[in-house]
Amino acid sequence: MLHFKHSSLIDAPVEVVWSFHERPDILQLLTPPWQPVQIIRREGGLDVGAISEFRLWLGPIPVRWVARHTECEKNRLFTDRQIEGPMESWTHRHHFIEENGKTRLTDAIDFELPGGGLAELVLGWWVDLRIKDMFSYRHKVTKRECEQQT
Repeated sequence: MLHFKHSSLIDAPVEVVWSFHERPDILQLLTPPWQPVQIIRREGGLDVGAISEFRLWLGPIPVRWVARHTECEKNRLFTDRQIEGPMESWTHRHHFIEENGKTRLTDAIDFELPGGGLAELVLGWWVDLRIKDMFSYRHKVTKRECEQQT
C-alpha cells in the first residue's frame, strides 16, 4: 500500500474552508486544467453516502472513477473511498484543523495500484508525482479562494 499526504496552512477559519468544500462547483474548481478528467456528477455534498463520478482518460481509453463518502464530521473531516476505478483501493481523508484562527488542511491518501507490489515498485513514483501536482494545485486554489473571503 502506498501513502500520500499534503498539508497547507490557510489564513481563514475552519468554517470558511469547510464551506468552500461544500460548494456545488468544487470539483470543477479543484480539478487542474491540464488533467484529462471529466466530472460526470457530484451528489450529496460532503455527507456520508455522497457520490462523485469522473471519467479519466488514460491516453485514448476512458476509465470510470466513482467515490463514495464514508465519513463526515462537519468542520473536522470527510473521507471518500473509490468504489469503482483504476486503483486497487483508494481512501482519501480530508482533515480540517484549527490553528490559531487559521486552518490546517491535510489531504491523506492510502492507495494500492492494480498489479500489487511490482506495479507499486515500477509505477508508484509516477503516480505519486501526479498526485503531488494535483494537490499542490488544489491547495493553492483553496488558499486563494478562502483567504479572499476573510
